[in-house]
Amino acid sequence: MEARAHTGRLDELLHEVRRQMSRGAGADPRAVLDWLGPQIDADVALVGSAGAVETATARFPRQILPSLKPTLSRLAGGQMAAAVTESGAFQVRLEALGPRAPRPVLVVAGTSAPTREAASLVSHAGSLIALLDRAQDADTTFLGYQHKARQLRFAVFSALLAGDLTLARRMTTGAVPALLDAERLRVYLLHCPSEDRDRLAQTYQDGSGYHGTGLMVHCPAFEEHLICLVADGSADESADGSDNESADESADQATAEVDREAADVSGRVFADGPEVTQGQGTVLRRLVRDNPQYALGISSPYPLGATAEAYGQALHALAAARHTPERMAAYLGRTPLVPLLPHTEAGTWARALLRPLGSTPRATLDITRLAVTFPRSAVARLLDISRNTVSHHLSRVEATLGLDLGDVRTRAALDLAFCLAGGQPDGGFGAERGRPEPTLDELFRTEPAHAWAREFLRPLQDTRGRDLYATLCAWIDANTDAQRTARHLGRSRNTVRAHLRAAEHLLSRDLLTTGSGIHDLVHALHIIGLQPVD
Repeated sequence: MEARAHTGRLDELLHEVRRQMSRGAGADPRAVLDWLGPQIDADVALVGSAGAVETATARFPRQILPSLKPTLSRLAGGQMAAAVTESGAFQVRLEALGPRAPRPVLVVAGTSAPTREAASLVSHAGSLIALLDRAQDADTTFLGYQHKARQLRFAVFSALLAGDLTLARRMTTGAVPALLDAERLRVYLLHCPSEDRDRLAQTYQDGSGYHGTGLMVHCPAFEEHLICLVADGSADESADGSDNESADESADQATAEVDREAADVSGRVFADGPEVTQGQGTVLRRLVRDNPQYALGISSPYPLGATAEAYGQALHALAAARHTPERMAAYLGRTPLVPLLPHTEAGTWARALLRPLGSTPRATLDITRLAVTFPRSAVARLLDISRNTVSHHLSRVEATLGLDLGDVRTRAALDLAFCLAGGQPDGGFGAERGRPEPTLDELFRTEPAHAWAREFLRPLQDTRGRDLYATLCAWIDANTDAQRTARHLGRSRNTVRAHLRAAEHLLSRDLLTTGSGIHDLVHALHIIGLQPVD
């Protein structure tokens, strides 16, 4: 009977361990001690490796600990594994836990010496506490590894955004991701609940901390975005439809392909990492199809050095995707405005606008380039600085240029100048060769610019589109303030927002989430309002 009772107690102890392991909230030795004390009719304490009580039963006699200090020191240092002694009226049993010094010590104090069964139960409880502690250490180590892997992936992405392939490879010496050996990539921008990003990045992570031929990166600026860089060239990736295919066709091809090849790919992880033979693009599209809260924007293929352009395309594609039944969209390629402007005159205009910034610190310029496109709070999160710091740098630029960066047209013009000047202002002085500097209106009056603007705004030409056109014009005139736009048009703010979301889909431009498509809209409306010259 006694043996059966002892076995029953061990089962109860194991049940407590299973409960703790299943809840995923970390080890709780207090629960084990509270269970153990009544079983052996004694009080128990866990003394940490530093000599302080970490947890104990309610009536544990802490006054005995000073007399036990020499014994505790020897047990913690590894000179002893267990000891039995007396302290006043108490019979004390001490056991060191774990293999690494300094070790925690389990201290049992009772009015009588523990029985053989009680001593055995103490040893089992101590072993299980040690195992729980090691499991906690393993979890902490794992989380630390995941955090560092996530940081490194973002660093690689940042280097690619800057077009610095050499830096990206140097940061990954010893475990260069397959992505960096590809000639071209696509950016897949996945919109999902922020709490899903860790799970997805870990599920499809391989043994080196990357994602096969891809790279999943947490967007620090927008908590619902998971940025996925995928090496281009496989059959899977070429099915995305970026060569002016419709997004519907892309989604249909992807769905059929997934159904044929792998019914359960979204939940499987293999010994070598994700099942990359299917392609990360297929996996991502399957996730969107199976999760109504997800959406996916897909860029065209780009060289690795043009990752920033691919990311911009993915942002616009995602804006369009959120308004489609499939919640997936490939970027519909359109010729950008910059190469259509007269090269010499456009360069002269850009350098003249940026010339006062010639001696501005590089950090200020980098912050400004981001802030003309993204909200200031997003820039702060992206660069891990305060919003006040961002505002301080922008105030310096505003004072230098004599411009108001709070004005959407000013931001659009400054962004265009940065693009034309390659991002760096010219430190020279005066007009070039004595020629008058051209104005932005003069650059925009060219026929190629007008053709671009007409093509950009063409999706708004039907009856519904003309209504949207009026809303967009009023919205830009109101400095993208939806409430002011609603008052001007005599409509509700919700109607204005609905029109803007519809325009995002038709124009394939992000207007509301990051605002990265607003500049094209500003330029198109500006050009249409000008009379072209021959």
